[in-house]
Amino acid sequence: MRKIVVLIMLFGALFLGAIDLQTASKSELMSIKGIGDKKADSIIEYRKSNTISKPDDLRNIKGFGDSIINNIKNYMENNNN
Repeated sequence: MRKIVVLIMLFGALFLGAIDLQTASKSELMSIKGIGDKKADSIIEYRKSNTISKPDDLRNIKGFGDSIINNIKNYMENNNN
């Protein structure tokens, strides 16, 4: 069931355009390669007291390195309207 929900969110995000890291839901964040449950929670917790204006801002979160940042950038470039 969880996989179905994630797939629905993924396809919804693909049709609607790029994800806003500051406001994206957990499911939307998890539709990005390399972001699972824990990393999505980390982003949501981080943005409670910080603004995320670009993917590189996530480098301030433990566990977010070049690979994940590049996945996010690629996702945003490929889904930008």
